[in-house]
Amino acid sequence: MVFSVREKDLAGRIGELVTRTGRLETPALLPVVNPVLQIVSPEEMKQIGFQGVMTNAYIVKRHWDRWTEKKIHAILDFDGVIMADSGAYQLLRYGEIELSPTELVRLQEEIEPDIAVILDVPTGWDVDRGRAEYTVMETLRRAELTAKIRKKSGILWVCPIQGGTFLDLVRKSAVESSKLNYDAYALGSPTRVMEEYDFATLVEMIATARFNIPMNKPLHLFGAGHPMMFAMAVALGCDTFDSASYALYAKDGRYMVEHGTLKVERMEYLPCDCPVCRKRDVEDFKEGEAKEKLLALHNLYKCYEEIERIKEAISEGRLWELIKLRSFSHPALRLAFKKLLKYVERIARYTPSTKDVGLFIFDEEDLQRPEILIAEKRMLERYSPPRREFLVILPPPPTKPYLRDERVRILLKEIEKKGLLSRLHVCFLSEVFGVVPYELSETYPFSQHEVGELGFSNVAKRRVLEYLRAHKSFYKQAIVAADLAEVAELVEEAGLVVHKIPFNWKKKEIKRFVAVFENWARRR
Repeated sequence: MVFSVREKDLAGRIGELVTRTGRLETPALLPVVNPVLQIVSPEEMKQIGFQGVMTNAYIVKRHWDRWTEKKIHAILDFDGVIMADSGAYQLLRYGEIELSPTELVRLQEEIEPDIAVILDVPTGWDVDRGRAEYTVMETLRRAELTAKIRKKSGILWVCPIQGGTFLDLVRKSAVESSKLNYDAYALGSPTRVMEEYDFATLVEMIATARFNIPMNKPLHLFGAGHPMMFAMAVALGCDTFDSASYALYAKDGRYMVEHGTLKVERMEYLPCDCPVCRKRDVEDFKEGEAKEKLLALHNLYKCYEEIERIKEAISEGRLWELIKLRSFSHPALRLAFKKLLKYVERIARYTPSTKDVGLFIFDEEDLQRPEILIAEKRMLERYSPPRREFLVILPPPPTKPYLRDERVRILLKEIEKKGLLSRLHVCFLSEVFGVVPYELSETYPFSQHEVGELGFSNVAKRRVLEYLRAHKSFYKQAIVAADLAEVAELVEEAGLVVHKIPFNWKKKEIKRFVAVFENWARRR
């Protein structure tokens, strides 16, 4: 296996890509290195922690006489993983390059990068459908050609997915590319989308590509830009990125922070503890010949820090919390997060159903997180409640897990003592899951979550109805705590006869509730 997955959360994963040079842990950012002009050397990037870099085979070719040693690791003086782009970006920017797809294959095989990209035809930004269709079909033709003529083993080949903002074309490109069995795939033409801060469209492009190629193949995102969007891209299934933003921002005097960039000329403090900032004051970034390099190094540290933070979030099972936090970095990221919710059912297929941590529920958006959808789906499709005369819906006890709450034990003991176990099925109202049967209350994540001030939302109401409609044949009637009036209405809507009995979790009231039911049942 070229690529293996060690841990996963949402559609993101911590994996390992095996190359001829070594192993690359993913998610991984590959800083872009110009083989001719380097503001930061690959060796300095390695000292920061980067295991790989991205360079450009076409630029190498244009300066071919510059190097006596033609292997890319010698040219860059770097012993880590090197991915070589093809020159397609220059093709997009200038309209043409002096390199054919066949010549590119021979060039890549001569310089021997670990990972090579075919010479695709990028769709670009703001093109009509006819042009987009051409880029898809021509890239597929070139991918088929490359697959036939490549000879040298040991190089991992990447097939870009084109189509731009035409999602049906992105889907077609992904599906057809998958048939060619490349080592990895890449989402083409996202750079201008990110430059325009159209992150919502980027979410759709990534999701369309990711979910139409094999999940056991890594997905690369070209030109990833600012690290504030890395987490969302990883959550959608991107495994590797390249970015020149560290240098481009430095050239423009922009200092990366978690929520965006600051113009260094306006800064009075250094809000960072990276090795670059720790030894200097803000004036060092404003004056002197080295100021651009200092900015570039700081920006690289921020990018590396974010990748490490993402991996830790995956390991802890907290990637959802991280992308939610990052979505508040910019209004465009908030729109992107809302767009991501459109794909949450697909993301749920790759999310662990159990975790070592509880879920944090802040608002109704969090009610759609994959772990909750998984639990809801399983309860509706796989769970069969015991056949009882009465479904009992009570407010949740004050502490979780519910079955460990002393008051719940008192309730169940009283029911058993009165000989009512065979007639009652106790469930708890949940503002997250709707209805939680007592026997499932310790199952993840029915008790393993923390909720803010959410209230009985429309989502919870829908889930109550779904439970009742799926399982009402197991009951004849329902008993609902008297103060849960909205729940009683939902029970009636589902077609069950409902009775309301006063209830609260005070110990005396628990016993009184059971006694009231016993007397009421006898009279009937």
